[in-house]
Amino acid sequence: MRFPHRLKPETRSMTDTFDEHQASALINAAEKMIEVWSRLTPEKQALLLARFGSQEKALAALVTTQMLAPAKP
Repeated sequence: MRFPHRLKPETRSMTDTFDEHQASALINAAEKMIEVWSRLTPEKQALLLARFGSQEKALAALVTTQMLAPAKP
């Protein structure tokens, strides 16, 4: 069975591409995530990997936790 959203060929518009600013922001975020991961102890890394299954998911959880944490006075 084919799904209706798959019947039409996918088209892309100019807004579907990254501009230089967006690409730079994405690269900076990735570099910060790698820096955070490298500062964790091996024990903490192992714990996060066991809980989330991959480094990417663990980092996403860490970043989300920091974004949602109340601001410190």
